[in-house]
Amino acid sequence: MTVHEVLEIGPPHMHIPEGLLPPLHAAAWTAAAAPFVVHGVRSLTREVRANPDTKLLLGAAGAFCFVLSALKIPSATGTSSHPVGVGLGAVLFRPPVMAVLGTITLLFQALLLAHGGLSTLGANAFSLAVVGPWVAYGAFRLVRSLTARSSEGLSLSASVFAAAFSASLGTYTVTSLQLALAHPDPEGGIVGAFVKYATIFSLTQIPIAVIEGLITVAVVRILTSVSRGDLVRLGVLRPSAAPPSGTRTATTTATTAEDREKGSTE
Repeated sequence: MTVHEVLEIGPPHMHIPEGLLPPLHAAAWTAAAAPFVVHGVRSLTREVRANPDTKLLLGAAGAFCFVLSALKIPSATGTSSHPVGVGLGAVLFRPPVMAVLGTITLLFQALLLAHGGLSTLGANAFSLAVVGPWVAYGAFRLVRSLTARSSEGLSLSASVFAAAFSASLGTYTVTSLQLALAHPDPEGGIVGAFVKYATIFSLTQIPIAVIEGLITVAVVRILTSVSRGDLVRLGVLRPSAAPPSGTRTATTTATTAEDREKGSTE
């Protein structure tokens, strides 16, 4: 199957649709994603048991991912792209938790919206729920460290934007690779097919990634106003940015955030 033929039958909204991947490829991507999802279930369970009040933030992160990744934005090429929405959850709860939330999002979209497919759930989960969150978290930590001497507001905004932007492009890069491996170009092979897929979808995905980054920054700014204490505990805000408390010192808060980060990546 050529690149042109693949684009004629899918993926019109960049979740790889049912039947587009050979069974062996679909099984391989499912096996690759499964350990991350299982680890994520453990991390999610630990987080909820330790901090029951975070259920609201978890629900918000999952809803954010579901809504953004369900959008379809047409491209001039005849395909369409969409935001991925995993950057917010990756920043708030770390990639393992987002692996679960992202996979649940993809499952519901496949069942309710015919967005993606059940046989390709593993492949879509690997790109959107595994690679996307890890790329997002890596970008967040990198920019956070590079802007350590900047004001908290500027550092946080730049870091969150980088997380959401990078997650979007990272997800689509992996999806392009998955399609190229399954359907190499007759002349250019896997590399040629990858270049074609990546080029086609980058036309809309780069501006979408910018918009997604700005939206995610706006959401985090709102959260800093309504859930500042939670963001400090989760390690998103620096302890010094939290208002003074008579029962909890900055040192204690920092220790809690560090302990949580270690536990979530075990």
